[in-house]
Amino acid sequence: MDAERPNGRGGADDLARRAGQLAGWAARTGFALGRKFPGVETAERTVREVERQLLTELRRRLDEVDDPYHAALTAASAMNRPAVPGRRPIEAAVTLVPVRDNHAEPLRAAMAELLNHSVGFGRERAREYFYAIILRQLTPDEARILAALSDGSPFPALDVVERTGLGGNGRVVLRNASTVGKAAGVSLPDQVPGYVTRLIGLGLVDLDEEVPSLETQYEILLTDETVRDAEKHVRRAKFVRRTIHVSRLGAQFWRACDPSFGEHSTG
Repeated sequence: MDAERPNGRGGADDLARRAGQLAGWAARTGFALGRKFPGVETAERTVREVERQLLTELRRRLDEVDDPYHAALTAASAMNRPAVPGRRPIEAAVTLVPVRDNHAEPLRAAMAELLNHSVGFGRERAREYFYAIILRQLTPDEARILAALSDGSPFPALDVVERTGLGGNGRVVLRNASTVGKAAGVSLPDQVPGYVTRLIGLGLVDLDEEVPSLETQYEILLTDETVRDAEKHVRRAKFVRRTIHVSRLGAQFWRACDPSFGEHSTG
């Protein structure tokens, strides 16, 4: 019976296996269609709505199945709920720590849930769980950026810093501006520096040295509205050039999520 229910253990395993493919499909479909029909606003809106619906539903289901804190709260609530005559008691999903002063401790219970997982997970299941946790943290725009980077191509990145009196670098007023946002067709172009910073923090994207062959793209990036606005906040601006590209983890994660994988294997 559990295999037929989204919240059963069979459903959890199936969801973890399909999580990357669903979100990857949403990202790649939106990216591909946006490139194919750049002038068709209706198509773009439809694609973005599909992305939002898919990722929202996927995150909701992942939250219900894999979030140890959520599981701990649910189990604690079940333990503290008065019994209803004729109704079967709900079994706790995790091994809870003792209740103190009639109050369960969900943080400790959540850690117990993770430790329980660590015993029962094999290598593949642990990897799927890890990818599912990463996936749940991505926004649709960040998924589009990862899709744009997935072939390994580098994109220019730029920091806007304040130049000191001795010619050194002072405070950073903008970090990780990049042309990758426009290439990916993100919904919020002004948030691209934050998206890139988050992807770097998740280990999906690497920051590297300047690539001279991207000179034209660096020049285009200097005219970006976000960069120009940051430049206004310093008396003397200095532009630190770098590049971004998909990391080793990002490439592995994308291979697990790549919606075209099935097409390649069956084509």
